[in-house]
Amino acid sequence: MSLRPFSERQRGRFVSVDGPSGAGKSTIVRHLAQLLVAAGEDVHVTAEPSTGPIGALCRELTETTTRHALACLYAADRYHHLEAEVRPNLEAGRVVLSDRYIPSGLVMQRFDGIDPMFLWRLNAEADRPDLAVILEADPEVISERLRERGPHNRFQLSSGSSHAEVHFYRQATERLIQAGYDVLRVDVNRRPPERSAALIRDRLLAFFAPAAG
Repeated sequence: MSLRPFSERQRGRFVSVDGPSGAGKSTIVRHLAQLLVAAGEDVHVTAEPSTGPIGALCRELTETTTRHALACLYAADRYHHLEAEVRPNLEAGRVVLSDRYIPSGLVMQRFDGIDPMFLWRLNAEADRPDLAVILEADPEVISERLRERGPHNRFQLSSGSSHAEVHFYRQATERLIQAGYDVLRVDVNRRPPERSAALIRDRLLAFFAPAAG
C-alpha cells in the first residue's frame, strides 16, 4: 500500500536535527530534504541561528558575548524563528527541517557554565518538534573531523570540547525524552550521511503514516 505524503495533511511536520559539532548535521539535512522531495513532499529547510535579524545578531556576537546574555539572545532568535518562518511553513502543509533547534539550545551555552535548568526554562515555551533527531558520535570521531575542517566558533577551541559536547548532548537527550519529546537517536560514527538521512526518512514514513488515515 502506498503512503500519502505528509504534506497532504492540513498541517505539516516539524523535524529538528541536532548533534555535536562535526557530526554532519547540515549534510544529513540536505540529503534528507532530497529524499523527502523525491517521496513527493513539499520541504522547507531552515537552520539556527536563523537568517532573520536576531539570528544575524547571534552570529555577530557569539565570539564576544557570553553566558546568560548569549543564551537569551539565542532563545530570542528561536522564538522569532518559530513565528516568522517555522509556523507559517507548517501551516502551509510543508515538512520543516531545522538544522539545530532546542537540543542545541540546551547544550552550547553549557560551555559558558550556564545552569541546564535555566536553559530548559528559557526554551520551555518553544514549539516541540514532531520528531527531534539527535546525531550521536564518539568524541574521538568528532575531534578528528573538527581538526580536519577547523573550528567554527569559540566553543570548539577549548581542549576536550568534543568530549564535553557529547556529554552535554547525552544529558539534553535524556531530559527531552523525560519531558515526552519524540526523539530519534542516529549513530553517525561509521554510517555515511546519505544512509543516516535514509534512516531518518524511513522513521518519518513509519512514524507519521498511521495518522495519514
